[in-house]
Amino acid sequence: MQDPYDRRIWQNKYTGALSVGIDFPSISALDIFERSVAKKPNLPALHYFDISFSYMEIDTMAAALAAGLGDFGLTKGNRVIIQLQNIPQYLISLYAVWKLGAIAVTLNPMFKSKELEFYINDCQAKIAITMEACFSEIAKFVDASPLQHIFTTSELDLYSPALPKPALLKKSCKKRCNGSIDLVEFVSKNQGRSAGSCKLLPESPGYLTYTSGTTGIPKGAVNTHANIVFSSHVYQAACNLTENDVVVGAAPFFHVTGSVGHLAVAALLGIPVISFFRFEPGEVLRLLEKWRATMMIAPLTVYIALLNHQDFFKRDLSALKILMSGGAPVPEGFVKKFEEKTACYIHNWYGLTETTSPAIITPIGARSPVDSDSGALSIGIPVPNSMAKIVDTDTNEILPPGEIGELVVKGPMVVSGYWQNPEEAAKAIKDGWLHTGDVAKMDGEGWFYLVDRKKDLINVSGYKVWPRDVEDVLYQHPAVKEAGVIGIPDDYRGETVKAYVTLSDSVADPPSSAELIDFCKSRMAAYKYPRQIEIVVELPKTLSGKILRRELRDKALKIE
Repeated sequence: MQDPYDRRIWQNKYTGALSVGIDFPSISALDIFERSVAKKPNLPALHYFDISFSYMEIDTMAAALAAGLGDFGLTKGNRVIIQLQNIPQYLISLYAVWKLGAIAVTLNPMFKSKELEFYINDCQAKIAITMEACFSEIAKFVDASPLQHIFTTSELDLYSPALPKPALLKKSCKKRCNGSIDLVEFVSKNQGRSAGSCKLLPESPGYLTYTSGTTGIPKGAVNTHANIVFSSHVYQAACNLTENDVVVGAAPFFHVTGSVGHLAVAALLGIPVISFFRFEPGEVLRLLEKWRATMMIAPLTVYIALLNHQDFFKRDLSALKILMSGGAPVPEGFVKKFEEKTACYIHNWYGLTETTSPAIITPIGARSPVDSDSGALSIGIPVPNSMAKIVDTDTNEILPPGEIGELVVKGPMVVSGYWQNPEEAAKAIKDGWLHTGDVAKMDGEGWFYLVDRKKDLINVSGYKVWPRDVEDVLYQHPAVKEAGVIGIPDDYRGETVKAYVTLSDSVADPPSSAELIDFCKSRMAAYKYPRQIEIVVELPKTLSGKILRRELRDKALKIE
């Protein structure tokens, strides 16, 4: 059979600055930042609550930190753990690490000591930069790990004491951590020094971003500088970004979306990122208005929280014009609800840690079609310079348009492999094709549709039920805020469908579980609609906003 994907029929849907091939320079992500420092030294690189840091200020502090770290023997290829929230010190630490040619290992501040022990030993990091609040976890096993130096910092350290504390910082306090080095004091001590900038090749690793994939122990995806540079250019072109845009730092900087969709693309254009330590909808809305934010990519849960906040319609968000969501399937029901209330369309994007953020996008100005068979909202079309295919999940044979199989992608955004784990890399990346583990299909026009993770498939009396189908119907109910659907054991059917939902705070007359079940029953096939719906206060999520179906399954089994 002739390969139906070779024609790349999706290319005629590129809009704006998108083209069949994106030209991107053969430089490093550090070069991108330093070019903006040279061109726009006094313009803001970061808005942190109510204060701003210029490109020159960030670079000067990064240079001082790099000089001090160089005294400790940090050199090209070494790994440095950066375990920070969205604060100015993140940028300072990242660019300092890169100035020495080292590799940033970005970790979640919520990780506990057992998790940290694995990551530190796996990447053999000798230096860690962490939040003061995280020090007790990382210090538990430091004597038995490769770590030699731990730097700590606070969300208060670079915030002006002359200004009132923002709501998110009111409970914060500075504390000393015995056995650690205070990061900001260390930078101040080395003020005026510079270690220069190491010449980084495009193929040099920029990040190790750990991912568990579908199963197994965590693996360190090696995101090269070339991966980062290419993906930042994809964001620029797909979103039609200019030097007048302002990026919302809604995703954690340690996450691939934050590192590329916020920091890298902002550095590319020399524009600012709005940072607010961690997400709180009221404070975020205030800052979007204050700094005239224009572009935001965020998980669906962020948009849900913003839309349901009492201040949403009180704030002037008229500058906000470029909205994307990724990380989890975006239900058409919520996109319609959001657009009806705001006149803003949320563009669906798809990417993985291993694709250095976007792999498939809905270009700004385009609208994702809805699959007539499943009701799924399209995740978009492959980014320029890349390919995507659907293959049989068992045989790996190429499937024609319309058939469901595993999504595989190839292009400059795909990582080079996993850190010191060639066996897992060989399983996931074959001849340059990344096997995503996601079940999808492509229609005859080149639009791709995500069905679900293979492991989330629910088998009801032999019929396949994809959780996203059920969730999309639930989102059509005006009272439903969030929904997570799983399969649970059933003596008669093998499995049956169960949904967990949270309700909007603005609903005067909340529906019962029975009413929600009837709502679904009237809108979907008999084998699909949930037989059980449990209304909960909140759903378990990752820090990037994905609903954790695994935890919902664990919860349901304990109840059973």
